[in-house]
Amino acid sequence: MPLELEPRGSLFVIFRKPIPLAKNGAKTGNFPALAQVMELKGPWTVKFDSKWGGPESVEFPELVDWTKRSEEGIKYYSGKATYVTTFELDAKAGRYPHSRIYLDLGELNNVAEVRLNGKDLGVLWSKPFRVEVSAALKSGKNDLEIDIVNLWPNRLIGDAQLPPEKWFCKTNVRKFTKDYPLLPSGLLGPVVLESVAELGR
Repeated sequence: MPLELEPRGSLFVIFRKPIPLAKNGAKTGNFPALAQVMELKGPWTVKFDSKWGGPESVEFPELVDWTKRSEEGIKYYSGKATYVTTFELDAKAGRYPHSRIYLDLGELNNVAEVRLNGKDLGVLWSKPFRVEVSAALKSGKNDLEIDIVNLWPNRLIGDAQLPPEKWFCKTNVRKFTKDYPLLPSGLLGPVVLESVAELGR
């Protein structure tokens, strides 16, 4: 039975029927092993909401924390940004028999929503930021979109450096001054496709 507990994860497992032991007491894996198929290195087109100070569209040659960018509209941005890229599925990395393909986003801050070739693959909000893409992935060209939403403080820290009439947020929260450290934001990766062979195959 595939079973893997992530950090702070827990669950109940109830066996309603006796489970046969492996022959001769042989040790078997408890969950499938993942093998990297390919890394999606970009470049990435990243679209921000200009109403919240970000550029409508900018190219990221590589994945980087928004707070490390020089543009103030990105450095202090809070909200949703959409990462867009196109990749070719490597012919030798195609669908292996009896395997499933996953997209692993690596590190990100703080929530992601994934679409591949127009198919919505859901929201990822905890580690591992991984989703199965077998049904949406195709040979040749693939279009990938990833929405990333970060936390609010960075916009408040940016506002604290502006005169009140230029603030993007009206709030009585005063904790986040201009000297408060920025929170890591954005998609950091690495973004990779991984294959997993079904147990028993």
